[in-house]
Amino acid sequence: MAGGRGLTATQNSLRPNTCCFCWCCCCSCSWRGEEQRRRRRISQDTKMELVPNYETCTKPSVDEIQMWSQSFEKLMKNPAGRNVFREFLRTEYSEENMMFWLACEDLKQEVNKSAVEDKVQSIYEEYIAILSPREVRTPETDLNMFDLSSEMILSLSVFCSHHLQVSLDAHVHEVINLRMEDPAAHTFDDAQLQIYTLMHRDSYPRFLCSNIYRSLLHTAPQS
Repeated sequence: MAGGRGLTATQNSLRPNTCCFCWCCCCSCSWRGEEQRRRRRISQDTKMELVPNYETCTKPSVDEIQMWSQSFEKLMKNPAGRNVFREFLRTEYSEENMMFWLACEDLKQEVNKSAVEDKVQSIYEEYIAILSPREVRTPETDLNMFDLSSEMILSLSVFCSHHLQVSLDAHVHEVINLRMEDPAAHTFDDAQLQIYTLMHRDSYPRFLCSNIYRSLLHTAPQS
């Protein structure tokens, strides 16, 4: 599950508002329609941008791109590979999985205790803790969507649209809640592993068969 030693450097040098795939016009054209339909989502409660820019990377050669199909680990260790895979996840509306994984990798590189606590809290609020659009619990009573006014439903929908919750099982949620009492760089290790496994088993096979990957393979420069 290791993201490689070069991940921290790439995390700290993200490109500002530019497509990381300018070196592959054929592929980027096929993604633009989807990207234009997907608005960048910014948290209304914090100043942290929920959709960070792509990692800075060099043009991958055909050999590198072919190597991504050998294993999911090789794909995830390569900055360009992560960028391409993330763009594929965007088309499947599951980009938050990669964003969460990258945030966890960045967290594990942090050594300053205060910064660790801040990052843990931000990750928790952005990817873990979220009100379900189907149910809201209050101290007095349990309310479901049928009990809410149209204004309340609209407010909940807007709230949820600004958050990028990842799908975790109840056990992992429980572990995270316990670890939040003493935030540390490895607070989300179980959750990160679960999301990594989900991407590996569910998204990675489809990625290898996708037009995004095949087009990139055919247009990449020869080594």
